[in-house]
Amino acid sequence: MSDSGKLTVVGIGYVGLPLALLAAEKGWSVTGLDVDQEKVDAINENRMPYKDEDLSRQLKKFTIKADSDASCVADSNVIIVAVPTPVTNQHLPDLAPLTNAISSLLPHLSAGQVLVIESTINPGVMSEAVLPILRQRHDLKTDADFPQLDSSEVVSLAHCPERINPGDPKWTVRNIPRVIGGYTSAGVERARAFYLSILDAPVKAMATVTEAEAVKILENTFRDINIAYINEMAKSFEKLGIDIKSVIEGASTKPFAFMPHYPGNGVGGHCISVDPYYMIEKARQVGFDHKFLKLARSINDSMPAHTVALLSEGMQTAGLSMDSPVALLGLAYKKNIGDLRESPAVEIMHLLEKDGFKYNVFDPYALKQSTVSSLKDAVNGVSAVMLATDHQEFIDYLTPENLRKAGVKVVVDGKNSLDAEGISSAGIFYYGIGRRRIPS
Repeated sequence: MSDSGKLTVVGIGYVGLPLALLAAEKGWSVTGLDVDQEKVDAINENRMPYKDEDLSRQLKKFTIKADSDASCVADSNVIIVAVPTPVTNQHLPDLAPLTNAISSLLPHLSAGQVLVIESTINPGVMSEAVLPILRQRHDLKTDADFPQLDSSEVVSLAHCPERINPGDPKWTVRNIPRVIGGYTSAGVERARAFYLSILDAPVKAMATVTEAEAVKILENTFRDINIAYINEMAKSFEKLGIDIKSVIEGASTKPFAFMPHYPGNGVGGHCISVDPYYMIEKARQVGFDHKFLKLARSINDSMPAHTVALLSEGMQTAGLSMDSPVALLGLAYKKNIGDLRESPAVEIMHLLEKDGFKYNVFDPYALKQSTVSSLKDAVNGVSAVMLATDHQEFIDYLTPENLRKAGVKVVVDGKNSLDAEGISSAGIFYYGIGRRRIPS
């Protein structure tokens, strides 16, 4: 495959848009395909569909087209599918966005194209869900079914699980190593050549497509389990009066066999909080019970309620009534982005409402969901502040002095990001996850 050609990225959200812009920078002619017409219109006007200053600059510099008509893939050399793979309210995999996307592409695919699924999927989805759709077109051959044919006679099918860390200036879509798997060595190499043409990172070819599917699941269940472990230790340390942040710093001095993870008010985002459920369900179908993964999910899902319980405890300790106003700061699942998918902060908001708290909500990256227009408006006049997302704007503003001037009596730091000692010294009750500071 040449170093550049025509690329269509299906799904131009938090995963697809950065990839599309990187490919455009590297010389590919790029079209973004999405069912959201507002998003399509925004990109065609060189406007970001969500808040991201770096991507906004790229969008103005490296033009891409956007379309809502799947026929745009007909003349593409490479097609990347990066649509969401969420879970249902029953925590079961919801493959409808993926299967619907493949079905929409089906009439427009042709031999010689490379079709790569980046959406996070459990082992078996490529063969059990994607391939059956492609087989509905009897005139279309894939390298999965016709491995003996030349690449020009088939659609080369591959899976390259997305790897992106939104808001991270160091590890971006451009420099994070990738893995890829497919059905033939020729097909894998064609897909790998595309990624090598845009990435400043290695791309490892896996032995099978199933192994490639399993890589992302392993990565994110590993993180979920370790976060659950540290969240459980945080709850224990609260009872024992031990500061978990200090203990983690001490344990991190060991140069081997310890990897620091940090407690918080919950696990969100489209990967860590979702992927374990895909593995749990797939294993159940073949007769295996993932007790460890289910326990980790249960612990991490309990953290929003635990954080609200800390707020109740803090207000009671400070002598505040439950009618005292509270500022909930942040709705995104992580700092400096506007992604609300599976956000524990959103769950915290629902719990505050359910428990009858009076609260303001502010997130500069989610203004439509905010109840006030500025951080000062959110904080002024409240008795308690709950930091649910550690946006840098919040960290800079929530100093002990500013909190004291605003008359805040209780701070619940759901990310352990604020100056605990300074806040306590200012006469404010500080409650972190796994750490407390009571004014003397």
